[in-house]
Amino acid sequence: MKIAFIGLGNMGGGMAANLAKAGHDVRAFDLSRPALDAAQDAGCTTFGSAKEACAGAEAVVSMLPNGAIVKGLYENEVIGHAPTGAVLLDCSTIDVATAREVIGAAEAAGYDMVDAPVSGGIAAANAGTLTFMVGGTETAFNRAKPILEAMGKAVIHAGDAGNGQAAKICNNMLLAIHMIGTCEAFAMAQKLGLDPQTFYDISSVSSGQNWSMTSYCPVPGVGPQSPSDNDYQGGFATALMLKDLRLAMEAADNADAAVPMGARAASLYEDFAGAGNGGLDFSAIIKML
Repeated sequence: MKIAFIGLGNMGGGMAANLAKAGHDVRAFDLSRPALDAAQDAGCTTFGSAKEACAGAEAVVSMLPNGAIVKGLYENEVIGHAPTGAVLLDCSTIDVATAREVIGAAEAAGYDMVDAPVSGGIAAANAGTLTFMVGGTETAFNRAKPILEAMGKAVIHAGDAGNGQAAKICNNMLLAIHMIGTCEAFAMAQKLGLDPQTFYDISSVSSGQNWSMTSYCPVPGVGPQSPSDNDYQGGFATALMLKDLRLAMEAADNADAAVPMGARAASLYEDFAGAGNGGLDFSAIIKML
């Protein structure tokens, strides 16, 4: 299949490479020359603009930083430039309202389109083991699913347009809450004289068990390998977690949803990122506690 892939950053580069590895004709574009060179080395064909990449494509996949860029791309360089028979997949994490607006515009122009944000981070993007949360019609989802399966381990239909984004920000809000709670518990246990490994051995098989503890422990040397064992380098950057929490707070306000724990998590990550820690993995917030 001829697939235009727009946005070859930390996540998009690995995703495009996996589509090429699966045998697709990947037509790649990014503003970064090094990103284009890396995509070419991975088996993609590179183009000088998104319009050129979309010409003749059977599918368009985008992985971009924010909603404004996504909206501009689809309004100016995809809709009306990709064949109307192409299925459109935006894998960026953006606000729900913009996702629904862009999909509405695409559908009005005759395209099938889904929002399909991801969970899993850079390592999963490179390994092809991402989880995709997909919003859109049943028809659009069924067309997008085989493309997403080449880049992930799980592809889940979340419902109507924008519901993929809703699932992503709710999930990451919960992750932030869990991580802060896990950090608080480890920090308190140590101050009470309890060895971190001993606390892990107890809590990981008790009612306090959660993914942030058993799969991504914020304490170095405890549990499976995680960014804490590499001085909190790599993994899921604090700045990206804060971006998702801001989106969650915006969505909560729009939906009149009560999120007191989510709001406190967002406030703590604002403080942590504001102190110059935006590039550290989000589990490094234990340093602040």
